[in-house]
Amino acid sequence: MAELATIARPYAEALYKACTGKAGTDLNGACAWVDELAAIAANPQLRQLLDNPKVTAEQLFDVITGVAKAALPEMAHNFLRTLLDNGRVQVLPEIATQFRALVNQGNGSSDAVVYSAFPLDANALAELSATLQKRFARTLNLSVQTDESLIGGVRVVVGDEVLDTSVKARLEQMKAALTA
Repeated sequence: MAELATIARPYAEALYKACTGKAGTDLNGACAWVDELAAIAANPQLRQLLDNPKVTAEQLFDVITGVAKAALPEMAHNFLRTLLDNGRVQVLPEIATQFRALVNQGNGSSDAVVYSAFPLDANALAELSATLQKRFARTLNLSVQTDESLIGGVRVVVGDEVLDTSVKARLEQMKAALTA
């Protein structure tokens, strides 16, 4: 994976510089289309198409932009053409990860995944967000995933930090205490 990260870094940094250097560029919008392109590039069927020597870069461009849910801006078109010309479309998921990290670093925020045993309503998520931002001392971009194995409570992952207040974690702590 270090090789993918090494290949992706210059593309992510160049895209970040292009987005921040151009007035009126919406970084969150750029994150959205980079994430969408990354999801498309991760598709196994597209990967097969990328490996086919009979398929041209223009055909690949048409397929990828045709699959995209929303119309892509000109910057996205240029970025995708650059990746196609250099044979780097398969690195798009890693580029998206590094690009989001650069955007977060510039904003002073972090991405956080909240795993919950049950779906969270808007009020509960707003309260949790305020509490977590105090706990982690930074702005958090929350995404929620349901994980029924937690039984109750939440598990929050922010980068390499984990806050686990789930019932499952408490049961594991009790088990460890009893066997020690």
